[in-house]
Amino acid sequence: MKDKKFVQEIADMEVDFPQWYTDLVLKTELVDYGPVKGTMVIRPYGYEIWENIQNYLNNKIKETGHKNAYFPMFIPESYLMKEAEHVEGFAPEVALVTHAGGAQLSERLVVRPTSETIICDMYSKWIKSYRDLPVLMNQWCNVCRWEKTTRPFLRTSEFLWQEGHTVHATQEEADIETEKMLNVYAKMGEELLAIPFFIGRKTDSEKFPGAVATYAIEAMMHDGKSLQSGTSHNLGQKFAKAFGIRFLDKNSELKYGYSTSWGVTTRLIGALIMVHGDQRGLVLPPRVAPIQVVVVPIKQDEEIVKNACAQIEDSLKKSSVRVFVDSRDNSPGWKFNEWEMKGVPIRIEIGPRDIENGQCVVFRRDDCVKDIVKLSELDEYVVKLLDEIHNNMFNKAKAYRDARVENVENIDELLSAVDGKKFARAYWCGDSACEKQIKEKTSATSRFIEKENATEGKCACCGKKSKAVVVFARAY
Repeated sequence: MKDKKFVQEIADMEVDFPQWYTDLVLKTELVDYGPVKGTMVIRPYGYEIWENIQNYLNNKIKETGHKNAYFPMFIPESYLMKEAEHVEGFAPEVALVTHAGGAQLSERLVVRPTSETIICDMYSKWIKSYRDLPVLMNQWCNVCRWEKTTRPFLRTSEFLWQEGHTVHATQEEADIETEKMLNVYAKMGEELLAIPFFIGRKTDSEKFPGAVATYAIEAMMHDGKSLQSGTSHNLGQKFAKAFGIRFLDKNSELKYGYSTSWGVTTRLIGALIMVHGDQRGLVLPPRVAPIQVVVVPIKQDEEIVKNACAQIEDSLKKSSVRVFVDSRDNSPGWKFNEWEMKGVPIRIEIGPRDIENGQCVVFRRDDCVKDIVKLSELDEYVVKLLDEIHNNMFNKAKAYRDARVENVENIDELLSAVDGKKFARAYWCGDSACEKQIKEKTSATSRFIEKENATEGKCACCGKKSKAVVVFARAY
């Protein structure tokens, strides 16, 4: 089989980062474009990453007392109209079903952009007493938001996610829930994805339509842009009042519940790519990588090499390592290039001479360093190295991010910071007009409030007394 060229076909990430990203997601077979504009086909290598995220997060969600359920994807259009702010926020992205079975529907159906409305309608039927609370549910599903500009994983017309929806007896309980789930997401970044997330409250202009408050995890990409990677919404009583979610308390008084919603999506895969990737391709954190170790045989047709590879594979599997022996009919060099592009954390190279010496070559993808390891010590070495790679990737990403957050005092400095591929930390007076002006002049948006009640400074836009410290950045 004629070897193909791989790495040379990826755009230079420092010259054309968007093209580098597009090249990478296609050439590493994470996704392909669907036949409908704005849709994507998640291929097995990409879907395995999502499955690993699911497995981790599903356990964490259940540990906090939530149960999984499933709600319909078709929502009566009238449901969306019940909460004015909600419908206004989602109207431009809504896909509608008008005909079915050859006939026009009596009421148009919304293809689920998010599930607050249909879930709250069901909760209004199920919740009658304080004994029914709290209601803690989550669902894994797809959603549809008809985006004008799309890019695989980052913004597509259909994507996968989990969405939690809870109802509580008091505002305090809803506050605790909102913060708890935000911290679950932040912990996921550190423990699974090796991504350091900023966490904070969104400004009112950036919050979820219909929410009292929205909190987010934000990550810095290699090009200095921000990616909102997950959100947790405190919905207060807005949806409870719109859908009649009421309960009798211990004093037999009828009260409205307090609700929350929170979720992360396949956008996390985009974050993985743009935080950790390099000129050679993907660099996947070991705990989320579909393949943690690839074994590349040298002179693979020799029986001694086949046997050694099989022994390594069996032994590593017993240590719960996801391992793959690449015995395809390609040259070792071709395989090296492909697996480096696909971001496999560890590559083991072994041939007849290595076997004679009782050793193998171990290559780590995060820093592209090779080491010679005794076969008798390989299992222990690999298990430790996987953790070392994860920690190194997290610390590297955090150092990169922290070095690119700049304190600014005015719009000119803010523009200079974001032009320099940095986040800008600024005082803000709390006026949405200043936010709007900053966006118009710099193309940067407020990503999160870093410090509430910060009255010691002056607004970077108008110069008036500040109310908060806000981090601004250009964003995907």
